[in-house]
Amino acid sequence: MAISASKAKREAKKAASGKKVKKDKSAPSEEATSEELQKLKLQQDKHGLSDRVTTGVLDSLVTSRDVKISSVSLLFHGKVLIQDSTLELNYGRRYGLLGENGCGKSTFLNALAAREYPIPENIDIYLLNEPAEPSEFSALEYVVREAEHELKRLEDLVEQIIEEEGPESPVLEGLYEKIDSMDPATFESRAAIILTGLGFNKDTIQKKTKDMSGGWKMRVALAKALFVKPTLLLLDDPTAHLDLEACVWLEEYLKRFDRILVLVSHSQDFLNGVCTNMIDMRLQKLTQYGGNYDSYEKTRAELETNQMKSYNKQQEEIAHIKKFIASAGTYANLVRQAKSRQKILDKMEADGLIEKVVPDKVFTFRFSEVEKLPPPVLSFDDISFAYDGKPEHNLYEHLSFGVDMDSRIALVGPNGVGKSTLLKIMTGELQAQSGRVSRHTHIKVGVYSQHSADQLDLTKSPLEFVRDKFSSVSQDLQYWRGQLGRYGLTGEGQTAQMATLSEGQRSRVVFALLALEKPNILLLDEPTNGLDIPTIDSLAEAINSFEGGVCVVSHDFRLLDKIAKDIFVVENKTATRWNGSITDYKNKLAKNVVL
Repeated sequence: MAISASKAKREAKKAASGKKVKKDKSAPSEEATSEELQKLKLQQDKHGLSDRVTTGVLDSLVTSRDVKISSVSLLFHGKVLIQDSTLELNYGRRYGLLGENGCGKSTFLNALAAREYPIPENIDIYLLNEPAEPSEFSALEYVVREAEHELKRLEDLVEQIIEEEGPESPVLEGLYEKIDSMDPATFESRAAIILTGLGFNKDTIQKKTKDMSGGWKMRVALAKALFVKPTLLLLDDPTAHLDLEACVWLEEYLKRFDRILVLVSHSQDFLNGVCTNMIDMRLQKLTQYGGNYDSYEKTRAELETNQMKSYNKQQEEIAHIKKFIASAGTYANLVRQAKSRQKILDKMEADGLIEKVVPDKVFTFRFSEVEKLPPPVLSFDDISFAYDGKPEHNLYEHLSFGVDMDSRIALVGPNGVGKSTLLKIMTGELQAQSGRVSRHTHIKVGVYSQHSADQLDLTKSPLEFVRDKFSSVSQDLQYWRGQLGRYGLTGEGQTAQMATLSEGQRSRVVFALLALEKPNILLLDEPTNGLDIPTIDSLAEAINSFEGGVCVVSHDFRLLDKIAKDIFVVENKTATRWNGSITDYKNKLAKNVVL
C-alpha cells in the first residue's frame, strides 16, 4: 500500500524547506506571501510536503506496461475526493478524466505524477501542468535538450538494470524499444514539426523561453511532453493556451498516441476526437467507460435508466413488505409470515440496497437585464493599428467592423494575428492610429480575458473577496453567498482560500464579478478555460439569453457552434466573414494538418 510521497522525497523536501532566510516577524513579506501561494498551488503544506493523502494497491505485474491499482483513495486538505475505487490504465489507450470543477481531477493527476500511487518504476510519467522554465534556450533548443536528457536517462537506466538484474531482465525490452524509437539524428526536425503544429513560426521557434509569455511557455512544455513521449502522459487541460488551429493539430496528433494518455479537457469535441475510454470522478468514485465522450453519455444514460427502474421496483417491494409487517397483528400464522418477510428485508439491506441515481449538479446563470441601445453601438470604420505606430508593423489595415446589441460574433484565426488586440481596441484600452472608432454614449463593456483570474486575491476566500470589492453594495455575507451560488460556487468553495480552488472555480468568481458590473456588451476572451462541460453548456445558455451584444474568442468548437451567429476569420491584417459553420472551419483546418 502506498501512502503519500516516498520517504526519500519527504526528506529532500524537509531539507529544502529548512533553508530559510531570517525575516522580520512583525509582518509577512511579499516573498513569504508569494512562497505561501506557490506552495498552495503546488498542493504542499507549510513544510513543502504534499497535502495529499493517497492509498492504493498494485494488482498488475511490476513488469507490465498496463497499470491496475485497487483500493484507490485520495484526500486533499482532509476532504475525501476518491474512495475505495479501482484504476485501470492499459497500454495504447487514451483516457478522458471527467468531473465537475473542484472534484479533484488536477489533484489526482498530481498524485499520479508524484508516484504517490504504486506505479512501477519502469513506467515513466510526464505531467503537463506548468510552463517551460525561463532560459537562454530557444523553443527548439529547449525541446531538443530535454529529449537528449531523456535519452541519456534511459541509457543510464538500462546500464543500471543490467548491473543489478542482468541482461535477461524483462524490463529491458520496453526500454530498448523506446530508445530505438527516439532516433537522435531526427531530434531537431521532429521537434520543429511539433512546435510548428503548436503555432510557432520560423521566428518564434528561435525565441528564448525567458522572453516568452506564459501561454507560449506552456506550448513549449507541451511540445516537450509530446516529443519525449512518456509511457504515461498526463495532460491537464492542454488546449487552454491554444488557438483553434493548434487545437485541431493537437487533436490529430493525440489520436495517434500509442502509449497511455490521461487527459483532462473541458472540450467535448476534443474528448470525442482523442479518447478511447473515459474515467468519471463522480461521487468520490472512479468509474470507467469504454468509448469517447458521446459513448460515455449514451452508456451512462442507459445504465442510470436501468438503475432507476431497479431502484423503484425494489422500493415498491420494500414498501409492500413493510405494509404487510405493520398489518400482521397478533395472529400466529401472520406473525410467522411477518418474521419471514422481515428476514427478507434484513437480507436485502445486508446485500446492499440499490442506490437512487444522483443527477449531476446543473445550475443556470444569467447575465443581468440591460438597456437596449440602438445601433451603431460599437463600430470601426477603416481603422489601422500597430503597437509601435509604424505602418509597416500594422496588425490591422482598413478594418471595418461592428458589434450591436443582437451580435453573436466569434473571432477565429491563429495566435498572434491580433484577436485579443481587436478586443482591446473595442474597450478603448488601445487606440487605432487611423480610422474612426464609434461608441454609443451609454455603452458599458464587460470583459472576460484569459488573465481575468489574475485580478483575484488568492489569499482571500471568494466570499471575502466579492464582499470587500463591492462593499458599497452589501456587507451581508448571505447576500454574497447567493450571488456566488448563482454561478455554481457553493458550500466550501465559497469559504476556501482561492489559491486552493481549481481554475474553473476561480473562473466562476470572475463571471460573478462580471455580471455584477451589468455590461451591455460582453467581450469574452477564452471564457471556457477551466470550466467543466455542464458549466460551458450553462455559459452558452446565458450568452444566448443575454439581451446585449457578445463578441467571443474561444478554442471550444462546441461553445462556438451553440452561440455564434457570425464567424470572422482574423488574418492578413483584417477580419473576414466566414461563410459556413464552425464545423466547416474545423474541417478546413484538419485538412491542413502536418504530422
